[in-house]
Amino acid sequence: MAQLKRHINSMLYERVGLSKNKSSMIAKLKDENLMQVDDYIKNPLILEFLELPEKHEYSESELEQAIIDHLQNFLIELGRGFCFEARQKRISFNNKHYKIDLVFYHRILRCNVLIDLKIGEFGHVDAGQMNMYLNYFKENEMSEFDNPPIGIVLCSNKDDALVHYATGGLSQEIFVSRYLIQLPDEKQLKQIILDEMNNLQE
Repeated sequence: MAQLKRHINSMLYERVGLSKNKSSMIAKLKDENLMQVDDYIKNPLILEFLELPEKHEYSESELEQAIIDHLQNFLIELGRGFCFEARQKRISFNNKHYKIDLVFYHRILRCNVLIDLKIGEFGHVDAGQMNMYLNYFKENEMSEFDNPPIGIVLCSNKDDALVHYATGGLSQEIFVSRYLIQLPDEKQLKQIILDEMNNLQE
């Protein structure tokens, strides 16, 4: 039942229907060895189960607490393979301290996944901050058989061109995903499907 819910939430039916190579997409689902890192990162994430008010009425700490309070549902929405490790993970160097909002481990990708929560729109400084977190984790937290960590900046909105230029050329894997605190209306759903079509054609 949980896997069915994941496929519904990730719009699997629509994605397969829109794909030019349906057999390849279905094969990926059956064989995890064919999947790439970005196949595991959803965009957007539908977080209606958090039951949050409109975005201008809550803070990043309230968003984080709501996710922790609904961790099981959040893990289901993230998708297969994510295992929760920590919240407000503290890292320190040069007598300065920083805190990473959420840390997961992906058992299939065999790497840490760092999530930075933003209640507003993605900004270019968010990519730099995440890149710093990833560099630190790569040098100080990776186990011998781990793959390099990946980062997700989870925000309420993003400009795709800004994301492209802010994250392009970085040696680390950084993804920027939107979250929706309510199920998308018809207009939003059409846009999500159009975005998926563009991604599948790239």
